Amino acid sequence: MATTAAGAVSAAGTVRGAVSGAGAASAAGTASAAGTVTTAKRTITVHHVRAVLRGAERRGIDTVPLLQAGNIPPLLLGDDRARVTAAQFAGLFRAVYRATRDEFLGLASAPSRPGTFAMMCYAALGCRDLGAAVERGTAFYRLFPGGPDLALEHGGGGPGAAFSIRSAPDRDEDRFLSECLLIIWHRLCSWLIGRRIPLRWAEFHYPPPPHKDEYDTLFGCPVRFGAGRTAAGFDAHWLAAPLVRDEAELRVMLGRAPFELLSRREYGTTVAEQVRHTLAQSLRASPRLPSLGETAARLAVSPATLRRRLQRESTSFQQLKDAVRRDAAIAGLTEGREPIAELAARLGFSEDTSFHRAFRRWTGTTPAAYRVGAVVESAVDSVVE
Repeated sequence: MATTAAGAVSAAGTVRGAVSGAGAASAAGTASAAGTVTTAKRTITVHHVRAVLRGAERRGIDTVPLLQAGNIPPLLLGDDRARVTAAQFAGLFRAVYRATRDEFLGLASAPSRPGTFAMMCYAALGCRDLGAAVERGTAFYRLFPGGPDLALEHGGGGPGAAFSIRSAPDRDEDRFLSECLLIIWHRLCSWLIGRRIPLRWAEFHYPPPPHKDEYDTLFGCPVRFGAGRTAAGFDAHWLAAPLVRDEAELRVMLGRAPFELLSRREYGTTVAEQVRHTLAQSLRASPRLPSLGETAARLAVSPATLRRRLQRESTSFQQLKDAVRRDAAIAGLTEGREPIAELAARLGFSEDTSFHRAFRRWTGTTPAAYRVGAVVESAVDSVVE
């Protein structure tokens, strides 16, 4: 499905209206003489950039124009710490889809023709409840050879149910398509009933990848690797929920797909999300981020409790502070025209050199490497005008 990919990807990451998992960078602040100041939501790991290109590479398609369509400097692919904004990833995704004409982006042994996902949605829309819609949707995809074998698992009357991938696409060595399938099925189901379905867990049949820290945020639930299958679990009572969408709403959603479904909305369901939201809001107003104690007070808990809860979610206050600054820095460099010195000061760095050191630690490269693509895009835009 064209609605199958992103990384959907983000931080994790998420994308809103452009792929947000990281989420799309949003304009904030006031316009300066240098241009509009920007901040950002989550950015997307370079692992997903490489993965979305894999099918095009396999078909012999030149990937440089695809990266250019996303305003992504090719040199970023060489460093595992590099990240891109949601808008950059969205541009790349669209370019790959146009080049492959395959809703699976060349990541399965047989292509999925454009329009397949839409027809599945129309077929499922007439069902009496969510359980029947998922069963019809998975049966629809089993009609096509070479694609993933999807299933809805639920024990007789038991409290739990799961979306599972019984056999992964055989060309999906990065597991990108498999993960996107889980994300899209979860978010499509939530969209169909008009309510978010909380995931209780997600598990994957492969070992932890280098970017394993992205998964907790991407799925919004505890994650386990090295399991016997790839699946995501939720409470079975959601299967009885009636569908609340009609064809007119479906047409609108499909017009925005895949980004409407791949976007990672932050529901504030984890402590890390609440802390990150607090820090991001503070950064829009002031270069000084609140301390652990100040953040704990805003969340009405003690500093020790906040530290312990973040540790339980496999993160820390300092990691979240770094991630908020990193994502805002990347957005400012790629989507704004703010001088690097001003950007550094806006993010709370007293000196350019300390900002450069931190940025290299976060991304493996220099701020200038990210600014190059934005300068090229600006030059192209001025020529077009």
